[in-house]
Amino acid sequence: MSGNPTYPSKFTVYVILCWILAAFGGLMFGYDIGISGGVTAMDDFLIKFFPKVHERKMHAKEDNYCKYDDQYLQLFTSSLYLAALVSSFAASKVCTKFGRKPTILAASVFFLAGAALSASAQHLWMLIIGRVLLGIGVGFGNEAVPLFLSEIAPVQHRGAVNILFQLFVTVGILFANLVNYWTSKIHPYGWRVSLGIAGVPAAILFIGSLIITETPASLVVRGKESLGHTTLQKIRGVKEVDVEFQQIMEASEIARGVKQPFKKLISPSSMPPLIIGVMLQVFQQFTGINAIMFYAPVLFQTVGFKNDASLLSSVITGLVNVCCTFVSIFSVDRFGRRKLLLQACVQMFASQAIIGGILLRDLHATDSLTKPEAIWVVFLVCMFVSAFAWSWGPLGWLIPSETFPLETRTAGFAFAVSSNMLCTFIIAQAFLSMLCHMRALIFFFFGGWILVMGIFVFFLLPETKNVPIDAMVDTVWKKHPVWKKFIADYEGKKTDPFMDHPIHIDLVAAVFEEFSSLASTKLKSNSSSCFHPEVESCNSTHKSL
Repeated sequence: MSGNPTYPSKFTVYVILCWILAAFGGLMFGYDIGISGGVTAMDDFLIKFFPKVHERKMHAKEDNYCKYDDQYLQLFTSSLYLAALVSSFAASKVCTKFGRKPTILAASVFFLAGAALSASAQHLWMLIIGRVLLGIGVGFGNEAVPLFLSEIAPVQHRGAVNILFQLFVTVGILFANLVNYWTSKIHPYGWRVSLGIAGVPAAILFIGSLIITETPASLVVRGKESLGHTTLQKIRGVKEVDVEFQQIMEASEIARGVKQPFKKLISPSSMPPLIIGVMLQVFQQFTGINAIMFYAPVLFQTVGFKNDASLLSSVITGLVNVCCTFVSIFSVDRFGRRKLLLQACVQMFASQAIIGGILLRDLHATDSLTKPEAIWVVFLVCMFVSAFAWSWGPLGWLIPSETFPLETRTAGFAFAVSSNMLCTFIIAQAFLSMLCHMRALIFFFFGGWILVMGIFVFFLLPETKNVPIDAMVDTVWKKHPVWKKFIADYEGKKTDPFMDHPIHIDLVAAVFEEFSSLASTKLKSNSSSCFHPEVESCNSTHKSL
């Protein structure tokens, strides 16, 4: 991208170690996503905590779509995400006041405690409290780790470095699937082993949090300028960091002037990154990915695989998830964010629609798919997962972590994380009931959301490739055809948005008016307008999409 500064840097062993150790926060999160579905499919676990569900499962003629429908069973999975939702706001405060490093340390401690209690649970309430502690750990980790990676990464490699978080999420899911495949044969306490092993990535993160550095931006905004300058030299591996450090200083001066970041966040000028950050997290969950990852063993049992075969199929999807995340690492800073998101929407929509069509036609309440059809479902799930893995999975975390200005970065990202956790909670709590009542139509439900996501990205998401993290407002938001007028209309107004005028109506009206105007222009034009004038190949890129 022309016109954007590039700062000198080189890779050092220490900075790479910091990236990897911090990314274990993603492995911690991914392990929990993957472990839940396998554990809830284990007979020993169901007999101890959910005997009614086990009894329904054993009935040969039980409705395929409804045999796992139980609110308490879903609460086992979803309680973690409700706790993560609430704790992400507390994590934002800790992140701002004490820094990213202590927040990551706190995440590991909560997760260790939750893993210990879950694995030793004798009663359902112990299991749920353990899940809540795990959720607090997830809330703290998901708040701090992506911010840490974005702030510590060189601008030209920020996308790839931040995606290490999502890569480790996928590794955690795969690791969990392998563990479940192994522990499903250990009776009667295999589920305890599965839940207890969650402490392994948490322990590594705990040790790592003692080794990693604090980010320069966090040090400077808390008044430690000298240490921030030294840290920047250390992580860049060069002495010539004055230009980059000056940009951090300027952003920090603005940030220090904001005493109430959450209040600043709801001001009109902060709305573009907030809307983008929240909606990307909402859309990430309404792709249906976590429904598939949570309940992959259950889903594959539903279409006719036996228990071991269903666990093995989920291992296959987990492996696809890991491998395809590498596609994003190597392509995101080359092709940009928008291209990957839009391509994936097409592939995911097609996969969901075909899966839904197969199940709607051939899977009824009490029979199974033929073996070739079941294999096709696994293949289509892998196609869906692969597209998600190089797009909405990593970029749903990357883009919100890089687009907020420093003064609202932790508060804004807390809203993004909490939106993700809220939607994850809703999906985790509702999916088995939705599967029971909507049956195959649930895949069309998620397909409809994917269509909306593609439209949103095409019209409203700017390209952020190679833009310095503290230059987003001037370089991105003020040059986007929708958001530039939005910021210009309200920039400089000092009135309190709640006290002096009905800003929320104005905000919605402004976005709707600009969106409608842009859509009309695009429909009348044969060529796409450029969302980022500084991208040299923008016009040809948009035509190709």
